[in-house]
Amino acid sequence: MAAATGSLQVELVAADRLVWSGEAKMVIARTTEGDLGVLPGHTPLLSLLVDGVVDVTTTDGETWVAAVDAGFISVADNRVSILSERAEMSHEIDLEKARHDLERAKAAGEETDGALDAVRRLEARVRAAERVS
Repeated sequence: MAAATGSLQVELVAADRLVWSGEAKMVIARTTEGDLGVLPGHTPLLSLLVDGVVDVTTTDGETWVAAVDAGFISVADNRVSILSERAEMSHEIDLEKARHDLERAKAAGEETDGALDAVRRLEARVRAAERVS
Protein backbone atom coordinates (compact mmCIF):
# COMPACT_ATOMS: atom_id res chain seq x y z
CA MET A 1 0.00 0.00 0.00
CA ALA A 2 1.60 3.28 -1.05
CA ALA A 3 1.44 6.28 1.22
CA ALA A 4 -0.72 9.17 0.10
CA THR A 5 1.00 12.32 -1.07
CA GLY A 6 2.39 14.17 1.90
CA SER A 7 2.32 11.16 4.19
CA LEU A 8 4.56 8.33 5.35
CA GLN A 9 3.84 4.62 5.25
CA VAL A 10 5.05 3.34 8.63
CA GLU A 11 5.65 -0.18 9.89
CA LEU A 12 6.75 -0.93 13.45
CA VAL A 13 7.88 -4.54 13.59
CA ALA A 14 9.03 -6.66 16.54
CA ALA A 15 10.75 -10.00 16.14
CA ASP A 16 7.49 -11.86 16.73
CA ARG A 17 4.82 -9.60 15.20
CA LEU A 18 3.76 -6.53 13.28
CA VAL A 19 3.11 -4.03 16.10
CA TRP A 20 1.68 -1.11 14.12
CA SER A 21 1.25 -0.19 10.47
CA GLY A 22 -0.39 2.77 8.82
CA GLU A 23 -0.09 6.22 7.31
CA ALA A 24 1.51 9.00 9.31
CA LYS A 25 2.53 12.59 8.95
CA MET A 26 5.43 12.35 11.45
CA VAL A 27 7.56 9.78 13.29
CA ILE A 28 9.93 10.52 16.17
CA ALA A 29 12.43 7.89 17.35
CA ARG A 30 15.62 7.86 19.40
CA THR A 31 18.76 6.74 17.59
CA THR A 32 22.37 6.40 18.68
CA GLU A 33 22.85 9.93 17.31
CA GLY A 34 19.90 11.42 19.25
CA ASP A 35 16.21 12.00 18.59
CA LEU A 36 15.18 11.76 14.94
CA GLY A 37 12.09 13.35 13.46
CA VAL A 38 10.86 12.05 10.11
CA LEU A 39 8.45 13.97 7.91
CA PRO A 40 7.32 13.22 4.33
CA GLY A 41 10.16 13.77 1.88
CA HIS A 42 12.86 12.90 4.44
CA THR A 43 16.28 11.98 3.08
CA PRO A 44 16.86 8.21 2.94
CA LEU A 45 18.67 6.84 5.98
CA LEU A 46 19.42 3.74 7.98
CA SER A 47 20.19 4.23 11.66
CA LEU A 48 20.48 2.29 14.90
CA LEU A 49 17.67 2.68 17.43
CA VAL A 50 18.33 2.69 21.15
CA ASP A 51 15.91 1.50 23.83
CA GLY A 52 13.31 4.23 23.96
CA VAL A 53 9.98 5.55 22.81
CA VAL A 54 8.68 5.94 19.25
CA ASP A 55 5.93 8.49 18.55
CA VAL A 56 3.82 8.22 15.41
CA THR A 57 1.41 11.01 14.47
CA THR A 58 -1.10 9.63 12.01
CA THR A 59 -2.61 11.46 9.07
CA ASP A 60 -5.83 11.58 11.17
CA GLY A 61 -4.01 13.48 13.93
CA GLU A 62 -3.86 10.56 16.38
CA THR A 63 -0.64 9.87 18.27
CA TRP A 64 0.50 6.29 18.76
CA VAL A 65 3.30 5.68 21.25
CA ALA A 66 5.42 2.54 21.55
CA ALA A 67 8.27 1.38 23.77
CA VAL A 68 10.98 -0.27 21.67
CA ASP A 69 14.20 -2.10 22.34
CA ALA A 70 17.30 -1.35 20.33
CA GLY A 71 16.98 -2.03 16.62
CA PHE A 72 16.99 -0.21 13.31
CA ILE A 73 15.06 2.54 11.55
CA SER A 74 15.02 2.79 7.78
CA VAL A 75 13.61 5.72 5.81
CA ALA A 76 13.27 5.73 2.01
CA ASP A 77 10.65 6.98 -0.45
CA ASN A 78 8.23 8.06 2.33
CA ARG A 79 8.39 4.60 3.91
CA VAL A 80 9.56 4.23 7.51
CA SER A 81 10.44 0.79 8.84
CA ILE A 82 11.20 0.42 12.53
CA LEU A 83 12.62 -2.99 13.41
CA SER A 84 13.14 -3.97 17.04
CA GLU A 85 13.61 -7.19 18.99
CA ARG A 86 10.68 -6.19 21.23
CA ALA A 87 8.11 -3.42 20.89
CA GLU A 88 4.91 -2.66 22.78
CA MET A 89 2.25 -0.09 22.11
CA SER A 90 1.68 2.13 25.14
CA HIS A 91 -1.90 0.89 25.62
CA GLU A 92 -0.56 -2.69 25.97
CA ILE A 93 1.65 -1.73 28.94
CA ASP A 94 0.43 -2.07 32.53
CA LEU A 95 1.82 1.19 33.94
CA GLU A 96 1.80 0.14 37.61
CA LYS A 97 3.53 -3.16 36.82
CA ALA A 98 6.08 -1.35 34.64
CA ARG A 99 6.83 1.11 37.46
CA HIS A 100 7.18 -1.76 39.94
CA ASP A 101 9.52 -3.67 37.60
CA LEU A 102 11.63 -0.53 37.11
CA GLU A 103 11.93 0.14 40.85
CA ARG A 104 12.85 -3.50 41.46
CA ALA A 105 15.55 -3.36 38.76
CA LYS A 106 16.97 -0.11 40.18
CA ALA A 107 16.92 -1.52 43.73
CA ALA A 108 18.91 -4.54 42.59
CA GLY A 109 21.69 -2.01 42.04
CA GLU A 110 23.77 -4.13 39.72
CA GLU A 111 25.85 -2.03 37.37
CA THR A 112 26.51 -4.64 34.75
CA ASP A 113 25.78 -3.83 31.12
CA GLY A 114 22.85 -6.26 31.14
CA ALA A 115 21.31 -4.67 34.24
CA LEU A 116 21.72 -1.16 32.84
CA ASP A 117 20.14 -2.26 29.55
CA ALA A 118 17.20 -3.73 31.49
CA VAL A 119 16.72 -0.45 33.39
CA ARG A 120 16.75 1.53 30.10
CA ARG A 121 14.15 -0.81 28.58
CA LEU A 122 11.94 -0.53 31.66
CA GLU A 123 12.29 3.26 31.72
CA ALA A 124 11.13 3.35 28.08
CA ARG A 125 8.08 1.21 28.93
CA VAL A 126 7.14 3.56 31.78
CA ARG A 127 7.61 6.69 29.61
CA ALA A 128 5.49 5.20 26.82
CA ALA A 129 2.68 4.20 29.19
CA GLU A 130 2.75 7.56 30.99
CA ARG A 131 2.23 9.45 27.74
CA VAL A 132 -1.25 8.02 27.36
CA SER A 133 -2.36 7.71 30.98
